[in-house]
Amino acid sequence: MKSRIHYTKPSITELEVRYATDAAANGWGDRCYEYIGRFEQAFKAHLGAEHAIATSSCTGALHLGMAALGIGPGDEVIMADTNWIATASPIVHLGAAPVFVDILPDTWCLDPAKVEAAITPRTKAIVAVHLYGNLCDMDALLAIGERHGIPVIEDAAEAIGSVYHGKRAGTMGAFASFSFHGSKTMTTGEGGMFVTQDADLYERVLTLSNHGRARGQTKQFWPDAVGYKYKLSNIQAAIGCAQMERIDDLIGRKRAILAAYREALAGIDGVLMNPEPPGTINGAWMPTVVFDERMGMTRETLQTALAAENVDARVFFWPLSGMDMFEPVRDNVNAWSIPGRAINLPSYHDMHEGEIQRVIGVLMTCLPKPYM
Repeated sequence: MKSRIHYTKPSITELEVRYATDAAANGWGDRCYEYIGRFEQAFKAHLGAEHAIATSSCTGALHLGMAALGIGPGDEVIMADTNWIATASPIVHLGAAPVFVDILPDTWCLDPAKVEAAITPRTKAIVAVHLYGNLCDMDALLAIGERHGIPVIEDAAEAIGSVYHGKRAGTMGAFASFSFHGSKTMTTGEGGMFVTQDADLYERVLTLSNHGRARGQTKQFWPDAVGYKYKLSNIQAAIGCAQMERIDDLIGRKRAILAAYREALAGIDGVLMNPEPPGTINGAWMPTVVFDERMGMTRETLQTALAAENVDARVFFWPLSGMDMFEPVRDNVNAWSIPGRAINLPSYHDMHEGEIQRVIGVLMTCLPKPYM
């Protein structure tokens, strides 16, 4: 049998092992937050952000930020129907309602026109998810937010390395969240980061993230509010510190793999991959191919063909409004149509040229004859 081609796996070197070992052996007592502080500083420096708080997950970072913005019962938060549920769950946990709108057919990110049409007096925020490393139209979304007095949140879980007209993903909205899950470009195993340029919002989130204990509180074990516990561990942060020292190489390898796929599939009419409009850089977390409806390609056909060659591949995100816990929004035609004719392609850092060509070969055999 041919060797397994995984859709993703992290790049872990001796540097990560050395830092994690040091944290496990020595990161206690006065040093219990040492790597966490280093990680937050390194991440801020990379992004060009003012404030960062390491969290146990990207979901936790979203939950903290939304709570600090005062999102609660009766509120609405607009987001793309095409998402992982992690973006919607903090909204629901806070008692608010996610409002699902359609995506654009080329970027698979929020359609600004649909966002504006969905705004009501109850709208408390807009969540812009940079899907698979693709960038939302932040100029349009920020303009909508400013006109209506509504904050725009960046869910940049998948967008480390993506740049929008000179600004890194995660530095443009009221706050942003990042993910360091083991599938991401950089990882701490599990983990996330809350990022903001707003000093007041940072202080509110810092308090909430530490069981409601304000930074200036001098009483021991005295919380000033009921908060949360979403801290990243020192050992995880140690791995993150090592990953940050390698971040440019990690992003560069992801971009090179996407470029190889894009080059191989270029010129095939009806095939769309992660876009990179002028003035932007796609961090290329998850190379994704979407086939035009007229080609007759299906997700199931692609999965079966790839599995037969021992190639692992992920499905495109299902529309959240198609899941049992939410009401269907069939007017979101792109969010409902694209997943059935799309697939996420393998892109782990150590993937070599022969493996990339194996994946491309399978895709080519799936193409209808007029397109081969």
